[in-house]
Amino acid sequence: MPAYRQALLWLKSRPMMMRIALAIAGLAVLPYLLIILYLVPFIHPVSTLMLRDLVLLRGYDRRWVSIDDISPVLVQSVMMSEDGQFCFHGGVDWGEMRMLVTDTLSGQSTRGGSTIPMQTAKNLFLWNSRSFVRKALELPLAVTADFVWSKRRLMEIYLNIAEWGPGIYGIEAAARHHFKVPASKLSSRQAALLAVSLPNPIDRNAGKPGRGLRRLAAVIERRARGSGEYIRCIYG
Repeated sequence: MPAYRQALLWLKSRPMMMRIALAIAGLAVLPYLLIILYLVPFIHPVSTLMLRDLVLLRGYDRRWVSIDDISPVLVQSVMMSEDGQFCFHGGVDWGEMRMLVTDTLSGQSTRGGSTIPMQTAKNLFLWNSRSFVRKALELPLAVTADFVWSKRRLMEIYLNIAEWGPGIYGIEAAARHHFKVPASKLSSRQAALLAVSLPNPIDRNAGKPGRGLRRLAAVIERRARGSGEYIRCIYG
């Protein structure tokens, strides 16, 4: 094909290429705009999993509650189970991340390494998978969310979008589904069971725990009782 024809075809395709580039840029910027929007207390964000369930016509149960209407022992248990340094890092625990990368590159099995801000960013804007691509997108979102939101707002959003079973999202729906009580009335053992079920809420049933889950819950229950110094950013 002559060079001039190739140039002509390139010029004709340029508007399409620009539209694609703008669409990709828009998708990249949108989560950051939503982070700012979610500063507003009466806005109740939904997760990508909730949107998936809506698209597939499955429906879901989520009842938003203020963090003031969540039992403090549940907040303590989740922090001790999921992110003990929540009050002290800026969205990412870089020490944990370095260990994760080192273990992965050496072929060792790894823990998740995710902080609560990282899990919140993933749940709100990304997808479930263990890949470096998702982590690369997740890290700046987590840092931005932690910078823009207060720790209380971040924890409130996380606890209202976390999955606690098929079609069960948020702590209020989880407490009522598994224990027939509101989130404000959870006992220390119930809170611990819900906290340790979070890494795999489909297989770990907080309402019908096996021996292993009960053992993990007992550990988290003890940690939660001694968590005063670790939760000051929420109840300081």
